[in-house]
Order: sequence, then C-alpha cells, then structure tokens
Amino acid sequence: MIEKMGERVDQISQEETKIDVENSQNEESENVKCEPEQAQMLENEAAIVSSNLTNKSVDDIVKTEIDASLPGSEATENKKRAGLMSPSLRPFVIISSSYLLFTVTDGAIRMIVLLHAYNKGFTAMEVALIFVFYELAGVFTNLAAGMAGAKWGIRWTLIVGLTLQIGAYGMLFGWKNSWEKRTAIIYVTLTQILAGIAKDLTKLGGKTVTKLVTPDDKQTKLFKLVSLLTGWKNSLKGVGYFLGSALLNVSYEVALGVMMAFIVAAMPGPIFLLDHNIGKAKKKNSSLKDIFNMENWNLNVLSFARMWLFASRDFWFEVPLPFFLRSPPCPSILDPCSASSPCVSAATFCDAAAQVCYNLNPGGGCGGTGLSRTVVGAFLGGYIILYGQVQSWTPQLVTGPLGQTPPNKLTEVLWGMINCIPTLVATVVIFVSPIFQNAANPYFEGIINLGGQVGWLVTILVTFAIIFAINSSIHSYLVVKYADKGNVAVSVGIYYMSNAMGRLVGTLGSGLLYSYVGEFYGGQFGRDTVQGFASCFLAGTISSLIAAVITLAIKDQEAGLKCGSIVCINRQPENKDAAEVEVDTF
Repeated sequence: MIEKMGERVDQISQEETKIDVENSQNEESENVKCEPEQAQMLENEAAIVSSNLTNKSVDDIVKTEIDASLPGSEATENKKRAGLMSPSLRPFVIISSSYLLFTVTDGAIRMIVLLHAYNKGFTAMEVALIFVFYELAGVFTNLAAGMAGAKWGIRWTLIVGLTLQIGAYGMLFGWKNSWEKRTAIIYVTLTQILAGIAKDLTKLGGKTVTKLVTPDDKQTKLFKLVSLLTGWKNSLKGVGYFLGSALLNVSYEVALGVMMAFIVAAMPGPIFLLDHNIGKAKKKNSSLKDIFNMENWNLNVLSFARMWLFASRDFWFEVPLPFFLRSPPCPSILDPCSASSPCVSAATFCDAAAQVCYNLNPGGGCGGTGLSRTVVGAFLGGYIILYGQVQSWTPQLVTGPLGQTPPNKLTEVLWGMINCIPTLVATVVIFVSPIFQNAANPYFEGIINLGGQVGWLVTILVTFAIIFAINSSIHSYLVVKYADKGNVAVSVGIYYMSNAMGRLVGTLGSGLLYSYVGEFYGGQFGRDTVQGFASCFLAGTISSLIAAVITLAIKDQEAGLKCGSIVCINRQPENKDAAEVEVDTF
C-alpha cells in the first residue's frame, strides 16, 4: 500500500516536472540566441561526447537504455527508492506511513466500542454521548495541537498521538461485563477522550506535511498530494471498520490486541527518522491570539463551512446507520423458535424457556435490517473505502476533466449543493416507502423485503460517498491553499477543530433524533427506528445546504467556474485595475 502511494507521488511529481520542462523549452526556443563563441563551445562539447561513445556500439547503448527503463530493473528500482527517500519527499513518506497505519486503528476502535456496546444493551443516545466526548476532545486538541506543532514540530505531535492511542486500547481491556451501565459509560468515555486526542494529534502531522513539501507555485501538485493522502487515509479507515467488527467474532481481546500491534508498527519512523524541526513556526511561537483572529478570512469561513459539511454526514452515519443495520425488523420479535428452528434475525436470540425470539437490544429499537456484526462492519467499511478512493482520484477523474482543477470556492459551492441530493432522497424514501415502513410495524404479517431495504441503502450510500468524497477532497485542498505556510500547523489545527466540532454536532444530534423520534412500542420492541433514521437524513440534508451557503462568503472566485466545455461562471479580475486592462484588450 505504501509502495503504491509512493508511486502515485512520483507520478504527480513527474507530471509537474514535465509541464515545467515544456514551458522552459518554449521560453528558450523564443528567447535564447547563441553567440558565435557559444556555438563553437557547443561544437567542441559535442565532439568530446562523440569520441567517448566510440568505445560503445549503438546496440550496447540501446540495450543499456532499455534495461534501465524496465519496471523490474535495478536502475528503475534505485530511481524509485531515490525518489521516495529524497530530502523533499522523505518527511511525506515517513509521516504518511505512520498516519495511515494509525488510521486503521482509528476506524477499528469506533466499531469495536459501538458493536460491543450494542450487544451490552446500550442505546443510540448513550453511544452517541460516548462519541461526543471523543469529538469534544478533538475540538480542544486541534486548538492545542496547532500551537504545540508550531512550537515543538509535528514529529512531537505524531509520537504523542500514537502513544495515546496505545493507552486508549490498553484501557479498553479493562471494560468489565459485570459493571453497571453507568460505570461502563464513564470508563469507556475516558478511553474515547484519549482516542480523540490521539486522532487529532496524528492527523495534524498527516495533513500538514503536504503543504511543507510542496512549493507555492505547484497548486495542482498540492491538490493531487492532498487528495492522495486523504483518500488513502479514508480507505484504510474503512479497512479498520471491517477488521474491528470481524475480529470481535474471534474475541473482544483479540480485536484490541491486533490493533495495538498496528500502532506499534507505526512508531519507529517518526521516532528515529523524522527531523525534529519539521512543522515548527519559522517566525514566532503561536498563541490563542494567533488562532482566534479574522485576518485569514477565507480560512475562517471555510472552517465554519467544514463544520456543517461533516455534520451532514455524522447526523446519520456514525451511530444511526450501524444501529439501524443491527436492529431487527419489528415483526421478527416474539416469533416462535427452538433449538432446531433458530431466530432468523442476527439481532435476536431464542429464549429457551419461552421459545420465542427476543430482541438482543430493546434499547436499540426495531425496524432495521438485523444484520450480523461482521456484515455491518463490511457495510460501513465498504462505504469508507469507496469514499477514500474517490477522494484519491478526484483531481484526475472529476475536477480535472471538468476543468475545475485546482478548485476554488465556486467549485465547492456547486458540489456542496449536489451533496444535498442523496440524503434528501433517503429522507423521502424511508419516510414513505412500504419497504421500510412494514419492517417498523410489529403487527405486519407479510414478508419483510430485506433485500429492498439493503438495496436502497446501498444505492443512497454509494451515491453519497462519491459526492461527499469530492466535497471533502476540495475542502482538504482549500485549507492547505489558504493556510499560512510559515505557521501551517496552526492554520490546519483551527480548520480541523471545526471539523471535530461538526462531527460533535452531528453525533449528538443523531443520538437525539434516532433515540426519540418515532413511536415507542415498549417491551422487547423498543422504539420505531425507521422514523428516527429518516429524521437523521433530513438533518444531514439541511446541514449540507448550510455548508454550501456559508462557502459563498469566501473570496476566491477570480478563476470562475467551468463545467467541462461549458463556462458556468466567467473568470473575474482580482481588482479594478485588472478589470480596466481586460476591457482595454477588446
């Protein structure tokens, strides 16, 4: 995986170099004229080169060039290693490798805690509260991490983040089955606070290094590097979602132990190979005054929009979706069962004395699909992997062909409005479709269309994953574009503080909507989850719309907006003088 990412980095660098060489050749062909003395010097050099080649046949020369160009040749491999370990790309490779390994554990810890808590009877609101403190820790961490990174460097933030993640997993070993729910909630919340701090300390290094290794005049290259790293990060987070849920079927302790091994593998690079000064502020140490200022208007507005963009996803994804996928259809509860005729839903169990199917977690309600933990993890993991890969290729497959690379605020407004469509469709379908409504009716006696439910959800999630990935890729580029390169850690820190704030708003709101909207049946049935699930999608739609409207306030529209061969919005001059020059040319 790291090798593939390195090859993509080399590819991006080669594309930029090719453009520079072509531009340089064009300029030389127009402007450079040789004096007679220079011409004579070139002839003499050519003669020397010619004499040196007499000892080699043409066939030998051609063979050497062909061998050097072969994919498996020693020369080719040496070039790859030299490219990846060059002074400019070495920090990118080291930090990105550790960041990506950490990301697997970040996705896994979410699924391990959520699915383990579901089996222990936690409600969506209780799980949301645990994760709210995870996000709240991220809000304050991004404030402190921006200043700490500027003062001590991103090597320090990366090492501390990895260490805290080991501590979070270690504490989860202490979660006892005999504890009362209140005790368990407090204890697990503390582990999530550590994990939240770890995530945002580590993320700071991963997001900052792309700006530090990219020249200011290479904005297209910067967009591609940011998209590459962000995409791989999210894909591996999806792998973590699946591994966490799958390893739970082996045992809770095995799941924790495997993830701790991933973190240990990520630590040697930052400790032994990374420069101590990378990411430090060049001029002065940062303070809260540097963070909370309105001088960087574009970054502040983008940060506020980012909050609502990520709330639009977390209103329905992080807690409601896995709870809905796990909760059983209401008609399947209290069905007759026996040792020879077990319960159909994976979220119910057969009571041997009563010989009926009971809800595994009445606090989670009923009306969902009743899928197993492994399938739920695969479902969410597949979504995140798709989302990550679309992010990686957004410049090449989407914004590039549409003429929107590098993007500006108009690009994000367009895709932000499109982001409202999938969740709006989901709201309508879940609210009114019999496919979902029948599953929420305890007295329905027909056949539950489980395939229809899953089919609709897959269609909506795939569509949203693609559109949201494009939005996130554009956002990730714009933040490093607007960031102050001399104090980039602070700029990225305040931006991702808003990101964590959006996740906090979405997670808390999702717990409230999912847990309290819908009819309460009581007993083994709990609450109708379909109404709450649809309400979460509606909240996500509203959040997407708010994010797009806020983005309009950014001052970055001079390049206009192209939609392929169509110019949607014409280019605009940066100032009045430029406007006068443009008018005079016609």
